[in-house]
Amino acid sequence: MERVTIQKMNVQDLEEVVSLETSSSLTPWSKNIFIKEIENYFSHCFVIKTGEPPHQPVIGYICFRNVTDESELLNLCVNPQYRQLGIGKKLMEFYMDFCSQKGIKTFYLEVNSSNGSAIHLYQCFSYQSFGMRKKFYQGKLDALLMMKKV
Repeated sequence: MERVTIQKMNVQDLEEVVSLETSSSLTPWSKNIFIKEIENYFSHCFVIKTGEPPHQPVIGYICFRNVTDESELLNLCVNPQYRQLGIGKKLMEFYMDFCSQKGIKTFYLEVNSSNGSAIHLYQCFSYQSFGMRKKFYQGKLDALLMMKKV
C-alpha cells in the first residue's frame, strides 16, 4: 500500500468525491450536498489520498457532524479498488481521534442493513445496533441504527 494522507475536503476534491459517491452509493449525495457539508459549521469532511503530490487521487472520504458532545457519521466511502486494505479503518481511526480531541462522548450512524462489511467495520469500533429504519434506502432497504458511547 502506498503512503496515504488524510486532509480536509475542499471544492477541488469534489469532482473525484462525487464520482466515487455516485459509483458506490445507493443514495448518492450531490455535489451541492457535499458543498453544504463543507460549509456547515458543525460538519467536518475529509478525504484520504494516496501517492505523492501533486498526483494524489482521492481513494475515500468521511463526513460527520459534531454538536456538543455527540457526533453523527454521515458518509464514509472507500474506492472499490482500495477496499479490504484498511482504508476504512484508517478513516474511522482518524474520526475517533478527531472526535476524542473535541470531547465527543456519543457517536451515531445509520448503515444499510445488508452492508455486512461496513457493519463489521463499525462493530470493530464498538458500535452497537439500537434500532432499524424500515425501507429507508430507496424505499426498499432497511437502515440499521448504530451507536457508541465512550
